[in-house]
Amino acid sequence: MIENVQHRFKKSGLIGKPFPAREIEGLVGERVLRWYIGQVTEDEVVVEATIYKQQPDSNLSQVSNQFYPGKSVVLNIVPTGIGCSVGGFAGDAAPATQLLAATADYLVTNPNAVNASDFIGLTDRNVIYADGYSLDSFCRGLVNLHLPYSNRIGVIIERADDWKLDVVFNIINTVRAVHGVNIANCVITEEPIGGRCIENDSGAFVGTVDNPRVIFDSCEKLMKMGVDAIAITSSIQDLPLDRYASHFDGAYPNPVGGVEAVISYLVTSRYRVPSAHAPLINTRDIKLTNNIVDARGAGEFASTSGLACVLIGLRKAPQINPQTGSRVSDIINVNNVFAIVVPASCLGGIPTLYAQSLGIPIIAVEENCTVLNVTQEKMGLKNVIQVRNYPEAAGTLLALNKGISLQSIKRPLETYRY
Repeated sequence: MIENVQHRFKKSGLIGKPFPAREIEGLVGERVLRWYIGQVTEDEVVVEATIYKQQPDSNLSQVSNQFYPGKSVVLNIVPTGIGCSVGGFAGDAAPATQLLAATADYLVTNPNAVNASDFIGLTDRNVIYADGYSLDSFCRGLVNLHLPYSNRIGVIIERADDWKLDVVFNIINTVRAVHGVNIANCVITEEPIGGRCIENDSGAFVGTVDNPRVIFDSCEKLMKMGVDAIAITSSIQDLPLDRYASHFDGAYPNPVGGVEAVISYLVTSRYRVPSAHAPLINTRDIKLTNNIVDARGAGEFASTSGLACVLIGLRKAPQINPQTGSRVSDIINVNNVFAIVVPASCLGGIPTLYAQSLGIPIIAVEENCTVLNVTQEKMGLKNVIQVRNYPEAAGTLLALNKGISLQSIKRPLETYRY
């Protein structure tokens, strides 16, 4: 059974310690799929976690002592389900992602930063499309990211009406014909998957899955067929339609993102292959104040299904446990990371906390607002550089990559005298 739980810990016992992320992981216990700090009060740190009691042990060992020199890497973190004003809609963080990618050899980001249903903002070859579990494990120093020439993708399709399956297979064939994606096999489930939306106390959306075994059975069929990446497309239940309408007005988080993250974490953590979820058919049964929706969500609203972008993104998604005989074009490690970019109000995620422990600069973007209020001040983080927007973040990244002191390009410049 998948549960979403809340843990409250005394703030004085966590903040300011050298490795708060590892301490929090010890406190929330095993079988945790994903977690983040959702609230920080005067006395407490509130951790919101998704737990699956049948989750196998990770069996991952540290690789942080490994080095692959000569490659610069930036992480652009755009968490899902928390209403990011840049990236919380449908691929609307793609322009910012492309800008940041120009500052490094590689930029690693979440799928939702560029996913937009029939559209995807993945035009730069150095943008690495990494699912949440792979990204978290990379930041924790538990895996390297092996960059493939291409993946063999298997697709799990939840049983649905024939017209919906027609849409899905037309998309699959379009992606094969137009984008050249290697979609090796497809499996249609016999039973529903049962993905459901849940809103946490912090206002962030997470989710649960009624029948994870349906996903696992389909994964095992596909793995036996030799695939090394898995796309899942299914219907999402318990959508709060009034709030979904507010999302398309630009005023509310996307309620779908949280359960999509849970599904991909389930798959990648168990089978060690990149994965991503897409809505089978994008919801239209909502009352809008304007039929022309907020520009940031237009990609989703203009598309019948969410599947195309996921299939295109998974083509070169990084492997964390490449199969024997796999060909990779490059390997990157957490030691290649010279900075992480994240919205300024959600500094309680795994990538940010591990960046702090490793001394990696954290660039906090103030204009990317979220429903959370987990800031530098509340967290007591020491390695944070505050910037107003993504153009300013890009300039900061360029300076860091070139070894230029940020102090030297700001005014006034202090004059040293004896």
